[in-house]
Amino acid sequence: MSFKSIFQDMKGEFGIISKKGFELKIGHGLRSRSQRVVEDNLMAVDALKQSCWANMPPELLRDVLLRIEAAEFTWPPRKNVVACAGVCRSWREIIKEIVKVPEVSGKLTFPISLKQPGPRDSLIQCFIKRNRSNHTYYLYLSLNPASNEDGKFLLAAKKCRRPTCTDYIISLNPEDVSKGSNTYIGKLRSNFLGTKFTIYDAQPPNAGAKVTKSRSTRLVGMKQVSPRFPAGNYPVAHIAYELNVLGSRGPRRMNCVMDTIPTSAIYPGGVAPTQTEFMLSKMDSFASLPFFRSHSTRMENFQSGPLSAQKDGMLVLKNKSPRWHEQLQCWCLNFNGRVTVASVKNFQLVASPENGGTTGPEHENVILQFGKVGKDVFTMDYQYPISTFQAFAICLSSFDTKIACE
Repeated sequence: MSFKSIFQDMKGEFGIISKKGFELKIGHGLRSRSQRVVEDNLMAVDALKQSCWANMPPELLRDVLLRIEAAEFTWPPRKNVVACAGVCRSWREIIKEIVKVPEVSGKLTFPISLKQPGPRDSLIQCFIKRNRSNHTYYLYLSLNPASNEDGKFLLAAKKCRRPTCTDYIISLNPEDVSKGSNTYIGKLRSNFLGTKFTIYDAQPPNAGAKVTKSRSTRLVGMKQVSPRFPAGNYPVAHIAYELNVLGSRGPRRMNCVMDTIPTSAIYPGGVAPTQTEFMLSKMDSFASLPFFRSHSTRMENFQSGPLSAQKDGMLVLKNKSPRWHEQLQCWCLNFNGRVTVASVKNFQLVASPENGGTTGPEHENVILQFGKVGKDVFTMDYQYPISTFQAFAICLSSFDTKIACE
């Protein structure tokens, strides 16, 4: 039996898991086929465990999975790589070793990839669709650079107004965007004026992170979480918009302090914290997304674990200053064709000179750019050292009303 026939036969068998695919019909209130992949996995895993492929020699299995990972490098075909990880524990362990983090591969494969820093030498292109009627925002991975109608769903956020603040709840499930959902991964909280924001991660971004204090005991599935990794809200970034007291014309001015990312991350050899897995998995199958519940609390004396004990300070990002175009009579930034509609929401973030004292090429490199391309459609492109989750949360802050900043 030739290796090619083994490869094709194997793909055909585990294709049962994901034959419904990750085909996506963009549209608010519509459920994509990708949302059914978990149910499909659960139905097919038992059959695959009984098949001959579950007991393949490790060397042959690794070779086959390597070829599959190399061949299915874009979505939706990359669903086959995810399907392989759902067969059994041995397959999952091999796939986890083969699939590289976005920093190296430039690909978003598993849900945990959304919490890992992007690639160093290129931007991951995404777009956001806003639904004004129910105050929700949907993030998609761009599959076709020429169109914002073809994408792989990544994250959803819902705006929730409070008496003294506004929360944007972020979830992996577009149909269940709440803090009570097991797919809740974090939130963005603003102050009353909408000029200051804090990004909270639902799990520790690094080993030294400290949870915000809570008067109540946090429970996960009616069981208390291990004290080593308590469930809660971990501040990972702070965003501030400058007040425009003089009413001068021009875009908003903002800066972001990335609490968990060191300044050295933007320089060659620098490293940003990288989460490797979600906590508290409930099933051996990869089809079960191991997220946990979290309830909101107030922030009290948060200290960033590893960075507070190091000389290396926190990374500070600021918006790149635009130039006034005399012919167009407007402020302009070079978005390389990714933004087509003028808006005060448009911005590009670069490393602030505060990080190193001197301005170098690292401070001209765009880490995150966000801009309008339609009535309720916006592009979002990001790269190392921030993650998809962090980039999405920062962009959500631009949607909030800021009368004092415009």
